[in-house]
Order: sequence, then C-alpha cells, then structure tokens
Amino acid sequence: MDEALARITDKAMDGKPVSREDAALLTSPQTELHELLFCSDRIRRRFKGNEVKACSIISARTGGCPEDCAFCAQSARWKTGVKATAICSAEDIAGAAERAAKAGAYAFSVVASGPGIRSGEELDTWCELVKAVGKAGVERHASLGTLDDSQIERLKEAGVSCYCHNLETSERFFPSICTTHSYSGRLETARRIKRHGIRLCCGGLFGMGETWEDRIDLAFAVRDLGADNVPMNFLHRIPGTPLAKREPMRPAEILRCIALFRFILPDRDIGVYGGREENLRDLQSWIFLAGANAIMIGNY
Repeated sequence: MDEALARITDKAMDGKPVSREDAALLTSPQTELHELLFCSDRIRRRFKGNEVKACSIISARTGGCPEDCAFCAQSARWKTGVKATAICSAEDIAGAAERAAKAGAYAFSVVASGPGIRSGEELDTWCELVKAVGKAGVERHASLGTLDDSQIERLKEAGVSCYCHNLETSERFFPSICTTHSYSGRLETARRIKRHGIRLCCGGLFGMGETWEDRIDLAFAVRDLGADNVPMNFLHRIPGTPLAKREPMRPAEILRCIALFRFILPDRDIGVYGGREENLRDLQSWIFLAGANAIMIGNY
C-alpha cells in the first residue's frame, strides 16, 4: 500500500483530524481506488461496525417553492410537472411512519418544500405532525427549512431529536446553484440547531459541476459544524431543471467521494441517499465498502 495513504488511514483510525493536504491526496487519481476503499472500509468498521442504519421520510408538503435551487424539482421556477400540495394530515404521517418502522427504519423525518415555516399557525401544524410520528416508536426527525430560535424550541418540545439542513456544496460554489438565499444563512440555522441540543443532519449534493476542492470544503464545513449525520446525495437529473443535462458522476467517482468523507468524518454517520439507484446502479452495495453506514428506505 502507498505509504502516504497508510499514514492518513492510521491518522483517521486514531481519530486524529485529517488535513486538507491529506484530503487532496485522497482525491488524486494517483491514489488507487481499490486501496482507498480498503482503507475507508477499515475506518467505517473501526467506528461504526457492520450495522446499517436505515431511515425514511415523507414529503409532507410538496412543490411550490419560491427558491431557485438549480437541482430541485420542487421549485416553482422550473417546469418539472410537480404540482404544489397542501400539508399532509396527521393520519397520513402516522401511517407512513408506521410503515417505515415495519420496514426497519429507526427514524422518520417530516420534510417540506419551501424556505421555512410561514406562520405561527403553520408551526403548530408541523408540531402536531411531528408528534404523530412518535406513535410509530421511531425517532422523530424533520427538515422544514430555515428556523429561528423560538421555532427550534417548539419543534424540540414536539419531540424532534434530529434536524436536517444541508449545506449542499461549498460556500464558493453555492451561488452557482442558488441565488435566492445565502450560504451564511444555512450555516446559521445549522449552528442554531446544535446550540439547542438537537442532533444535526447536514451534508450535500454532488454532481452539480463542483470540483474536488468544493467537495473537500463541504466535508470540512460539516465537520466544523459538528454534524452528527452526514447525508450524501448524488444529482438525480430532473427534466425541466437547469441541471437536467449535466453529465452524471461516474460510479468510481462517487465511491471516491464517499471514501473522502469517511476519512474526514471517521466517527459520524454517513448516509448515501438521493440519486443512489440512478447513479450507482449495480454498484450500490459498494457504498459500505467506501465508508457509508446509513441509507434511506421507502418512497423518498
């Protein structure tokens, strides 16, 4: 094995921070992929064992979002055929959470399109839906956009134990995919979540045209935030969105990306979620060799 790779692996296995210089070496074509995956698998086994964590979500409000995220089918700015819906009922949420629990999910997340919670009345509704999840005996998670301190406290009282708020990419590349809200705003919501003692689920989307440097920056950003769960999504090209015709990431590139995150975030839960089937196809099972220890199941 390459001596530099062995040194970086030993560092990660000991829980010592991997440097940016180390990360650059991991993404280099000179670092053989099969050796990299052998090492990332060792790190996963060291910190996460062989148990796969499965979670599930429901789109409790779909479409009609005023934001201009270039990858998103739910933006009202793009002609994707997605129709805006009203918020689901508590009965729908409870039923979906129960089905997820029976399928093996440890957690169920209430997810909504839009930049954030629109009113106090809507916040009341979201809290009731979160409480409905609890009937299934799974952890209650949520992803409802930007939050202020009072909203976070209300959701925490309703039982939210983990909140997802992805950075999506590096601060440098973010304006290329979204201009209607700021990267700093996303960071601030993530920091608020941590300050209120709720676990933070924070990762990104890959294959949008970002560089390896952008991917490294994102990994260090979520590490600095103290993210507990790190979702890795890979662009599912949606007709009608600005990124519909982007060249997809090659499976080998995706596996290298997952391994990179396991080296930088050795003790975090790393999940491979959106775009898994379309982009990895027959190599989906290799995500665990690359360092992932979590997946999303169900109609996500």
